[in-house]
Amino acid sequence: MIDKARLSQVVLFGLAALILGGCESRTENAMIKMQEIRNQPPLPVEPPPTFTPVPNYIYSSFQLKSPFVPTSIANELRIMSGKRVYPNLARPLQPLESYALEELLMKGTMRGASGNIIALVRTPDGEIEQVQKGNYMGKNHGRIVGITANEISLIEVVPDGQDGFIERPRNLVLYGNAQ
Repeated sequence: MIDKARLSQVVLFGLAALILGGCESRTENAMIKMQEIRNQPPLPVEPPPTFTPVPNYIYSSFQLKSPFVPTSIANELRIMSGKRVYPNLARPLQPLESYALEELLMKGTMRGASGNIIALVRTPDGEIEQVQKGNYMGKNHGRIVGITANEISLIEVVPDGQDGFIERPRNLVLYGNAQ
C-alpha cells in the first residue's frame, strides 16, 4: 500500500506539472501577433488634399483711415503730422519725470497764493508732490497744460515710429477718495 504522504506528493507534483504545462508565454503571443501584422499587405496612403489658392486682394483705399488704427489715434497722428516736435533734452528733469505716468496718482487740488490751481500727485514712494501748469511729469516729457478739480491735462512728446516725435495729449484723473 502507498503511504498517504507519498500519495499527496505525487498528486501535488502532477497538478503542478499540469498547471505549468498549460501556461503560455505572453511575449510569445505578442511575437506571433506582430508576425501576423507584418505578413499583411500595407494599406495605401491617402494623397494630401488639394488646396485652392486664395485670390489676391488689392487694397485700393490707402487714402482712407486705416482699419487697424483706432480713430482717436488716427486723428492725433493726422493733426500732429505737419508739426516738427522734439523733446528739450537740455532742460533739467523735474522730480516727477523719473516715474512713468501710470505710476503717478492725482490725489486732489488746492488754490495757490496767487489763485492758480495746484494739483497734488502721489509718487510710488508715497510722497506727495505739488504741480502746476507748466511743470513736467512722466517719462515722455509730459508738460502740464491744464489742471481742473478732477484731472491734470498733459502734452507728451513721444516717438512717432519714423525717426521723429509727435505730441500726444494725456490726462491724469483724480484717484478715488483722497487719503
